[in-house]
Parts: sequence; C-alpha cells; structure tokens
Amino acid sequence: MINEKLKDLPDKPGVYLMKNSENQIIYVGKAKNLKNRVKQYFQKNSSHGLKVLSMVRNIEDFEIIVTDNEIEALILEYNLIKKHRPRYNILLKDDKSYPYIKVTLNEQYPRVMMTRNVKKDGGRYFGPYTSASAVKQTVEAIHQTYKLKVCNKKFDNGNNNQRPCLNYYIHRCPGVCTGTVDRDEYMRSVGEIIEILKGKDKIIVDKLSRDMAEASVKLDFETAAKLRDQIQGIKAIGEKQKIILDIYSDQDVVNYTAEGKDICIQVFNIRDGKMLGRETHMIELDASGEDVLNQFVKQFYHSRSMIPKEIIIPQDIEDRETIETWLREKKGSKVSITVPFKGDKKKLLSMVEENAKIALFEHLNKKFNKNQAESFCGKWLVENLGLSEYPQRIESYDISNISGKDAVGGMVVFQGFKSDKKAYRRFRIKSVEGQDDFASTQEIIFRRIERGLREMGKKEDKSSFLPFPQVILLDGGLGHLNAAKKIVDMYDLDITLCGMVKNDKHKLEKLVIERGVVEIPPATPIYYFLNEISEEVHRFAVEYHRKLRSDGLKVSELSKIQGIGHKRQRLLLEHFRSLEKIKRADLNELKKVKGIDSRTAESIYQYFKKDSNNADSDKNKEEEAH
Repeated sequence: MINEKLKDLPDKPGVYLMKNSENQIIYVGKAKNLKNRVKQYFQKNSSHGLKVLSMVRNIEDFEIIVTDNEIEALILEYNLIKKHRPRYNILLKDDKSYPYIKVTLNEQYPRVMMTRNVKKDGGRYFGPYTSASAVKQTVEAIHQTYKLKVCNKKFDNGNNNQRPCLNYYIHRCPGVCTGTVDRDEYMRSVGEIIEILKGKDKIIVDKLSRDMAEASVKLDFETAAKLRDQIQGIKAIGEKQKIILDIYSDQDVVNYTAEGKDICIQVFNIRDGKMLGRETHMIELDASGEDVLNQFVKQFYHSRSMIPKEIIIPQDIEDRETIETWLREKKGSKVSITVPFKGDKKKLLSMVEENAKIALFEHLNKKFNKNQAESFCGKWLVENLGLSEYPQRIESYDISNISGKDAVGGMVVFQGFKSDKKAYRRFRIKSVEGQDDFASTQEIIFRRIERGLREMGKKEDKSSFLPFPQVILLDGGLGHLNAAKKIVDMYDLDITLCGMVKNDKHKLEKLVIERGVVEIPPATPIYYFLNEISEEVHRFAVEYHRKLRSDGLKVSELSKIQGIGHKRQRLLLEHFRSLEKIKRADLNELKKVKGIDSRTAESIYQYFKKDSNNADSDKNKEEEAH
C-alpha cells in the first residue's frame, strides 16, 4: 500500500502526516518537494538516526497535503502539530504570553504600564521580559521617579478641567485632568523614560548631575535634592536590566544540550543590547541537533508577536531560508538566522549552552530524590566495580603541569557521596623530572598511603589521611590505572582502582577497571556523580598549579633585589598581598613591613622605580618613533 502511494507523490511543496497501525498521526513534517522527501524515509540505504528508524518501523500509512509554497507548508505544519500532538514531533508547552513595558505614545499624555498583549496601536513596547515581577518593579520605579498619568481617561478633546482623583492628592499623578500640566514638559519626561528603557540612562544621569551641581552653586538646595532623588531613581530603573553587549542589538540566542532522550533548549532574549531574560524548554525526544533546532525554531516563533532582528543558533538548520522569509513577512522587516563560528556571538552561544546544561542537570536530578540518587549510585558501584558494600570514601587524583614544569597533584575526597573539602590535599611532585604523568601518579599515591599508615601507627585523634578509601578514581586511562596498581599492590589494602575516560566533549563516559571497561549510563545519578568528581579533581589540581606558577613569578622578581631572600619575600607578599602593590609602595610603606629595615626598603624602592623609569622611557621612544 505504501509503495503504491510513493509512486504517486507530487513534486510540489506541502505537508505529510505519518500514521501507525491504529491510524494515529505519529509525525507531521513539511517538504519543499513531497516526492523526494517522503521517499527518503523508506529508502533502505538511507543513514537515518535512531528517532527516524524507530518512527519508520511504526509507519503503516501516510497522508499528504499540497500547498502553493513553502511558507504555507510551514504554517500548516505548525497548526497540525499543535492539533494532533504527534509522538515524534517536538511538543512545546502551551504558548504563554510574556510581559512587556508599554509606553502609550498614541495618547496625548502617555502612560507607562505592563501588558501581555502587543498591538499595532501606536504605542512603544519594550520586551519581552521573562519575569513579571521584574517588569512590575521597573514600572513602579518609573512612577516613583516621574509623575505620570495613571488613569485611562482620555483628554484629547480638551476635556481636561475635571476634579482630580486620589492619586493626585497622594502625589502619584501630576493631575492631567486639572488642565494645569504642561504637555511639552510632560513629553520631555516621557522621552527620558524611553531612553532609559533603551539603555541610554547614562546620558540622562550625566545631564541631571550637571543640573544638580548648578542648582547647588545657586544655593537652590530644594531643586538639587529633587534632582538627586531623580538620579537615584533612574539608576534603580537601569539596574533592573543587565547590559551584555557594547552595541544595541536585538537578538535571541538559542542553544541546547542533551542527555539521552532528555533535551534542554534555552533562549536568551536580548533587546537593545540588554539581557532581558531567558526561557527554558525541556523536551524528551531521540533526535539529532539539527532536527531539534529546526522543529523548535518553527514552533517557538509561530505565536511570537515580537520577532528579533537576529536569531543566533549553534548550527545550520534545514529550513533556515524558508523560516527567514516567513519571519520577515511576519515581522515586516528583515530577520536573519545566523550560525557564528567565532567572536562575541559564539561566546554568547557558549554561555547559553552552559546555562542549558545546568538547567538539564537540575531537571534530571528532580527525577531522583536524595536517597534514591545515593542508593542508585551505591548499587551501581557495587555491581560494576565488584565491591562488597557501598563505598563510604572515594578519592580522586589528577596531575597538572605545563611541559613537565611545576608538576603538581590534586586529591579530592567524597564521603557518603558528598565532597569533603576539608580532606582535600595538594602535592608538589618531587621525584619526577620532566613530564611523566604515570610516575607522578605513583608518587602522590605512595605519599598518600604512607602518610595514612604513619597516622594509623600514631593513633591520632585527628587524621588528615584516614580512613583509606574503598575506591580511587584516576584522571586517565589504562596507563594511569596500571601505574597506580603497582603502588597499591605493595600494601595490604582493599582499594579498587578506576581510570576515568572522557569523550571529545570532556565529559566522563567510561571507567577503566582491572577486568575491562565499564560504560556509564548517561542521564542517571551515577553519571552526574562521577562527572562531578572528574570536574572537581581537575579544577582543584589546575588551580593549585596556577597558584604555584603565579607565586613563582612573584618570587623570581623579588629575588633579583639585593638583600631579599625567601623569608623577606614571604613577609612582603603577606603584607602587600600582591607584587603590583609592592611596586607602587613608597619608602614609608615599605619600612612598615616587619623584617624590612631602611636600607632594604630603599633597595626595593629604587629597584622598582628604576623599572618604572625604564618603562616610561621605552614608551616615550615608541611615541617618538611613531
């Protein structure tokens, strides 16, 4: 039946509806050419993803609807998805209306208010915002700073000689209804509010600051006080929004992350260069990134009344040109969908992706309560690592160096599936020359075990290296595992060793143990727990290495000064906290340092003064050369 229908497909744009054995619609798609697109699903040699393969196995029939062009097909596809909610399509939650700040420029005396309906009525809209409370706070701050009309009475016909309401008497309204409000002055205030909402409050604040200073000089302190209060109010309004770009842009930044079938898509809204908020959408679907974005962008912007000038996405999508044309017609001006490869826009995409990862992590964690998560982790470790019981203490080690220089090791500790930062330890590699991670790993594990045994022999109440762990995780593969095993085998200790293997995205996906490789199930508590350990030990080791390098640079600079040994270097750094502050210190400040006499202080002062003079001389030479 399907093969016969495939032969009769038209080579025209349209929509296709895939059905299962119960005649239920399981997928809706659009096509520029129905004949070519629908046939692709049933080609045996086609390299389909898991989602498509699963869907095709359930297809028993299909329907098509021919349209005049791709734009019509795009709109029809959205309406059919919303109506039938097919299993294999992305299903966003019911569209919600987001709040905007509206300035009613279509009125003789404009108001400022919050609204969820955007209309072509001559008003000026700012948004959308994702937080209604932030919008309310901003509108409230505007009304506290500027006296504006708050009622919806119209005075366009000169009917503005009425008895004022309570708002006038409590100083919440200028009393437009009394006929005493100067419209030019009123509109100046409205103009300032619009500029503030556009993010240009600095210009207004600078002007008001000059006016306030001028009023103070004239001893007009009442006016100066009013201007001061207005400046503070404007600053409060501006702080409700966060500027993230130097240019006044109008963009949505869309990115996503996935763990198995769970996908988190985030949209950051940037209007006039300000980050107004973000939206998070959780989806469960087996699909490729391109397919997810393609479906999401079409559904997301179908019901949006405010379309940005630019939509930034991490990778190209199939219907990009058609969607751009459709959005341009919807907005009434140019809309571009861009895929940046470098620069600020690429950094924005990375920021959105990081936020999506955090949101997905929190979402998946909610599927498990604390006890369930710990039980899952403990059971998984027992079953896959061959442990006799849930591990109470897990340690992880990582080596950090640059081309073998200043090699260090970090040890992090997790007790009862929680990090125990007090038990973390740092090691400076002493016995290894050059870059040898295997030998460095052996050194720190040997030192760690020996310290534990010494503490055990002394039977101290407070121990730094006890108890011994049941599991040691090494940042590395089989080589690190074999190197560490040679050390552990020297002692009568029951410790299971594991190497942590990461994928090309630097995410932990496998454990190497003595008997083979263990796959870590994604989007599960053990996946997040082991990745947390992996990232924590890497962070801890790298931070220690950076600190040593930074301290080394400071010490090497101070050691060039006559009379400054290791002890005085330490005293100076402890007193001033940084090398830059030592360079800027005068003689009296240097003499105040404990252990620094007048002669040594003079040497330090002259040394850095000489450096400063040389730097100024070099700068002058460069300027003369130009």
